[in-house]
Amino acid sequence: MAASPKHHLADPALAAALLGLDEHALLAGDDSDGRSFRDGPMLGPMLGALFESLVALSLRVYAQRSEARVAHFRMHRGDHEVDLIVERRDCRCVGVEVKLSPIVNDHDVRHLVWLRDRLGPVLLDAVVITTGKHAYRRPDGIAVIPAALLGP
Repeated sequence: MAASPKHHLADPALAAALLGLDEHALLAGDDSDGRSFRDGPMLGPMLGALFESLVALSLRVYAQRSEARVAHFRMHRGDHEVDLIVERRDCRCVGVEVKLSPIVNDHDVRHLVWLRDRLGPVLLDAVVITTGKHAYRRPDGIAVIPAALLGP
């Protein structure tokens, strides 16, 4: 496993404000100075990173209420990575991927499938949080849940 943790600022709205990004900049992919946040040195779409931070913040709040913890999982060479792992006291967990898209395909769930194969019954569920409107379970058993439906 990789040693360096993944960091999220406590509130993604605060992160956007500190970066000087408004809704136009996030949707257009650049700020008023013409700097690109979608393909530049920010390593991927800024809107996607902020969406992941919003989901991480929400899951941390709900997990804390349930006396669980939230972490990030990444193999040393980056071969496998799961955005968030929610772990209970008994070490059983839920793997969570976050996608800034309403559509989930096999490529999007490959790391969750890998995690399920490695952990077996220790993995209680595998979930993809999306921007979609409907919750459903894929034929492979992975749950797809819109972020708007998250709650305690």
